[in-house]
Amino acid sequence: MRFTTEALVIREMDVGESDRLVTMLTREYGVIKAFAAGAKNIKSKKAAATGLLSYSSMTILDKNGTYRIYEATPIRVFFGAGSDVVKLSLSQYFCELAQVLAPPDNSEEFLRVILNSLHFLTVGSKNPTLIKAITELRIAAISGYMPDLVGCENCGAFESDIMHFSLTDGHIDCDKCVSGVGLLKIDRTLLTAMRHIVYSKLEALYSFEIPPAAAERLSELTSKYILTQTEHRFDTLDFYNAVK
Repeated sequence: MRFTTEALVIREMDVGESDRLVTMLTREYGVIKAFAAGAKNIKSKKAAATGLLSYSSMTILDKNGTYRIYEATPIRVFFGAGSDVVKLSLSQYFCELAQVLAPPDNSEEFLRVILNSLHFLTVGSKNPTLIKAITELRIAAISGYMPDLVGCENCGAFESDIMHFSLTDGHIDCDKCVSGVGLLKIDRTLLTAMRHIVYSKLEALYSFEIPPAAAERLSELTSKYILTQTEHRFDTLDFYNAVK
């Protein structure tokens, strides 16, 4: 069977002297792995299209569950040699998030979030720390880890000067009702940002700004939430924090 799909290459591995095994996040089929014969050859039409962080149109042959890339045409290559190491490491973290959390079939929204985040990183129009936080929290929501940010779990209060966010189950408590352990303090700025990330339409997801210091606090919180919920250690996140 042959099919064509648009896909983002989220991992590449050399196979032999000239081939690649690429892991791709597709729109319709989730994450799949496929062999790209001759892709390491710089003259190959597959070379650019199958490189890490390339978004490409892929024609794929499925032979008994083994995928081979028949044709590949790059649509956009997000980063190349000489790229900013912090932004590149953050992009690789997004790729690892996709490998761990992407749904197995219809991954349209998941892919769009990753592509939009890579776009904003590339053009440099938004704070990378804020892009990271947006990506982590929205992907968590898509992947079954959506927090409940509507109001205090106990009294229903919409907000107070300080609310308390649970890393273990994603609920919020107001200052009067706070109880338990593993809760992080969040002010009105962070709560408003988190609500926007979780509940806004995708078209409006990136349409806000917060001060850099608030973005740092939000980024720390979203990382802790992802790590708590998935119980997975992301090596690329460790590397990003090291180079940052």
